[in-house]
Amino acid sequence: MSTLQTLAATIQDRRQHPRPGSYTAALFAKGENEVLKKMGEEAIEVIIAAKGESNERVLYELADFIYHTLVFLNMRELAWEDVEAELAQRFA
Repeated sequence: MSTLQTLAATIQDRRQHPRPGSYTAALFAKGENEVLKKMGEEAIEVIIAAKGESNERVLYELADFIYHTLVFLNMRELAWEDVEAELAQRFA
């Protein structure tokens, strides 16, 4: 299982079985608008890191963005594989 698949499975588990203190469960409880807000914040942080910080910082911020993207996809009952399929279709 890839890292993304493992993370997506953990996100799904937190949605189905919220745990006290879980950041992911708290995001689901706050709803889609909060997740979209976090995605926007993380996207800005990626851009800021890309404009003058280290590659390590860029990777850190990209990981945060991808995590929040996976939470959003789960809320929409979509999966990373759906994104991959869309990309494959574009470049077929």
